[in-house]
Amino acid sequence: MDLFDDRKTYDFDTIQNIAENEELEFKGAKGGFPGSFWETYSAFANTNGGILILGVKEKHGHLKSDNLSATDIDKLQKELWSGVANRNTINLNLLNNDDVRPIPIKDSYVLIIRVPRANRDQRPVHVGHDPYSGTYRRGYEGDFKCTRSEVQRMFADADLTRTTDKRILKGYTIDDIDKESLRQYRQLFNIAKPEHVWSTLDDFNFLKQLGAYRRDRATGEEGFTVAGILMFGKYEAITDDECLPNFFPDYRNETTINDTDRWVDRIYPDGTWEANLFQFYLRTLPRLQGFLPKPFSLMNNQRIDQSPAHVAIREVFVNLCVHPDYKAEGSLMVIFKNGTYCFSNPGTMLISQEQFFEGGESICRNPTLQKMFMMLGPAEKAGSGGAKIMEGWRRNNWKAPFIFERTRPDKVEFRLSMQSLIQPEILTELNRLLDIDSQKLPSQVQTVLALALTEENVTNERLRFVLRLHKSDITALLQQMCRQGWLLSDGYGRGTKYRLSGKTTNANVDSLATNVDSLATNVDSLATNVDSKKDNIRDNLLSDRAQALLKKKRLSQVEMENLICEIASEWRTIQDLTRILRKDKTYLRNHVLPNLISKGVLEREYSSIPNHPNQRYRRKLR
Repeated sequence: MDLFDDRKTYDFDTIQNIAENEELEFKGAKGGFPGSFWETYSAFANTNGGILILGVKEKHGHLKSDNLSATDIDKLQKELWSGVANRNTINLNLLNNDDVRPIPIKDSYVLIIRVPRANRDQRPVHVGHDPYSGTYRRGYEGDFKCTRSEVQRMFADADLTRTTDKRILKGYTIDDIDKESLRQYRQLFNIAKPEHVWSTLDDFNFLKQLGAYRRDRATGEEGFTVAGILMFGKYEAITDDECLPNFFPDYRNETTINDTDRWVDRIYPDGTWEANLFQFYLRTLPRLQGFLPKPFSLMNNQRIDQSPAHVAIREVFVNLCVHPDYKAEGSLMVIFKNGTYCFSNPGTMLISQEQFFEGGESICRNPTLQKMFMMLGPAEKAGSGGAKIMEGWRRNNWKAPFIFERTRPDKVEFRLSMQSLIQPEILTELNRLLDIDSQKLPSQVQTVLALALTEENVTNERLRFVLRLHKSDITALLQQMCRQGWLLSDGYGRGTKYRLSGKTTNANVDSLATNVDSLATNVDSLATNVDSKKDNIRDNLLSDRAQALLKKKRLSQVEMENLICEIASEWRTIQDLTRILRKDKTYLRNHVLPNLISKGVLEREYSSIPNHPNQRYRRKLR
C-alpha cells in the first residue's frame, strides 16, 4: 500500500507498517511545526530519501497521535512551504506538491512528507547558510551532523569536472612509474586494441593519452596525476603524503580449512611486489575468477572460458577500483570465504542502488581510472555493470548479489554468494523448523524463507533485488507470511526485518501453492485466498457477540480488549490474533497486548522471555 495513493484510506493502527519500503520518521507537531524537521530533511536528502509523518509521537517503539485538526494541518503545510522557499531555513527545495499529503486518521489528521534523495550534484543539502555546521546524514541511530571532511567530500562528488584522480601531483617524475607495470599494461592494451594509434607512441606520450600525465590549461601547471601514479606508480610514491597515504589494497582467501587458519592466501603490500592498482588487478582477478566453475561452450569451434559469472566478477572488481573515494578512510578490500565474495571500498554511492542494478546511469568518481580500464576492455561507461553482475549470478541460480552502505567510516560493500538459493538441505531444514512441506510452496515464498534461514533475516529492500515483484507486492507477501506464522517482524518502516518463527502446525501450504500463478501480479489476492481457509476459526469458535464485534470497522478500546479476551481463551500466537482480528501485528504487539498484560488480563506463555519467537498469549485464569 502506497502512502501517497489517493485511492486508499488509512487507519492509525497500520500506518507505521505501510511505509516499509522507505526510511520513516515520526515527529510530534501538537505544539506547531517541529524544529528538528529540517535536520531530518537534510539527513534524508543526503542519504537515501525518506518519509516524515507529522502529528505522531514515538517513544520506545510506541506511537501516539497528536490528534491534529484540519486547521492544524493547514498551518503545518504553510510553514513547510515557507521553510523550503527560505534559504535561511534550508538551502534547497526538493519537494513538489505530490510529495506532501494530509491523511485523515479517525477524527484527526497527520501530514505525510516524502523527501527525495538528492542527486550528487545537489549535495550537501544543509540547514541554514553554513554547510559545515548544518549538513546531516542518516545512520542506523537517526540523524547525525556531518564532519567538515564529510562535507568536503560531498562538494568534491558534486563537481566531477575536478575529480581526485585528475589532480596534478607536485614533484613527481617518470622515475615514480613502475616500468614493469607500464610494460604489462601496454602489452594487454595491444592485445585488446591491436590497431590503435596509441600503440606507436613512446611511454611518456602514451601516459599522457591515458591521463596519467596532464597539463592544466587554465594554470599552465603540468605533471603526473593521482590516477597515473595510483595505476602505474611505485608503492612508495603512491603512499607519499602528496598522493594517497592511506592506499592499502588487500585480498584474502579466508576459506576455512581448520580452526587455526586466518587465511589461506593473501595479496597485500608486503614489499615483494609494486603494490599499485594495476598490479593488484592483475594478481587478484585470476584468483577471484578461479573459484568459479569453468564453463564448456564453443563458438566458431573455439572453447569459451569466460562465463557470465566470470564477467560479473570482473565487473565488480573493476567497480571496486574505479569508484572509491580514495581520500576517505580505509582502502580496497576483497575477501573470498566459503563460496562468498565480499568487495569493500571507501566512500558512498553516487547513484542509488536501484539505479545501479537497473543500469543506464554512468557516474564515476574517478573517470581517468575508468578510462584506463576501458582501454583494456573490462570497463564501460554505459552503466550496464549492475545488469551484467545480476545476469551472471542469475544464470547460475545463485543468491542475488546485494550492497551494504555503511557510515562512519563511509564504506560500500558488495557481496556475491555462489550458494544456490534453494538447496535440498535448506528445504529440509525449513521443513523441520516450520513443520511444513516447503516443496509445495511457491518459488517466491521458498526464496524468502531460504534467505531468512541463511542470512538470519530479510528486508523488503533485500528482496527487491531477488524477487521480480514490485516493492508493495513484496510487503504484502511478507505480511502474509507473518500471518501464516512462518515469519516474525521486528521494527517498522524501512528498518523492518523478518526472521523465521518457530514451528507452526496451522500453515495451509496447499492453498498457498494453488495461488502461485497470481503471486507475481497480485500478492494481496493471494493473502485473501489463504486467509479465507482460516476463517473457520472466526465462524465456529467465537460467540455471536464476538462475531458482531469482528464485523465492525472500528472498535473502542474496551471492545477490543473484550474481544481479545474471548479469542485468547486458549493459547494464541501474535499471528493468530493478527489473522482473526485483522489488525496490524505491530500495533497489537506494541500497544494492545502490553496494556492487557499490565492490567493482569492476559499472560504470556514464556513470561520470563517476552520476545520469545514462539510466544503465545492467553486470558489469565482467575
